[in-house]
Amino acid sequence: MNFKDILFFLSNLKKNNNREWFEANKSEFRKVSKQFEEIVGVLINRLSELDPQIGQLKPKDCIFRIYRDVRFSKDKSPYKNNFGAAISRGGRKSPFALYYLHIEDENSFIAGGIYQPPNDVLNKVRQEIDYNAKEFKSIIENGDFKNFFEEIEGEKLKRPPKGYDDGNENIELLKHKSYLAVHKIDNKTLLSDDFLDYCMKAYAAMRPLNDFINRALIE
Repeated sequence: MNFKDILFFLSNLKKNNNREWFEANKSEFRKVSKQFEEIVGVLINRLSELDPQIGQLKPKDCIFRIYRDVRFSKDKSPYKNNFGAAISRGGRKSPFALYYLHIEDENSFIAGGIYQPPNDVLNKVRQEIDYNAKEFKSIIENGDFKNFFEEIEGEKLKRPPKGYDDGNENIELLKHKSYLAVHKIDNKTLLSDDFLDYCMKAYAAMRPLNDFINRALIE
């Protein structure tokens, strides 16, 4: 799988993020979109072997649209400067933990976990962490996890969430509004011949985190 054409298109889009340029280059967009769809299809097949709960998804169930919702944004650029796909049980709109791939010139990354979930989901995950903090810490401090992910990322509350107090020894973990594992990718790594194998190693390292989160949602 070669990401070169995708990066070239996205780099040009970033410099020309307007409808006139996009319409003039619509055929190129269709070509690289098809390439990205094929890449996501391969990842889905490989992830379904790593994590059978993923099931047999279709790429369109996982890939985000390139069109931005600018209604409430100061940035009125009509298009995203990236391609993204969230592979999760039920697809990108699922509440379950995801395996995410973000392709952007000089800003690509692999990620997993959950991002800004609704309160009912977040409360279940916090409760699971509170009840099983030792297990959760062993996951995020594991050597395989640390090879790719430094720490759990995401915005945090300044004060303890409802139902918890400062005396809880795990309060800093419980303040998270997202539970994300993120590994940044440079262009050289992205363009390497074994990039998808690299992805799978990262996804394998994050699977225990995703399993922990998903367990909280189904119990």
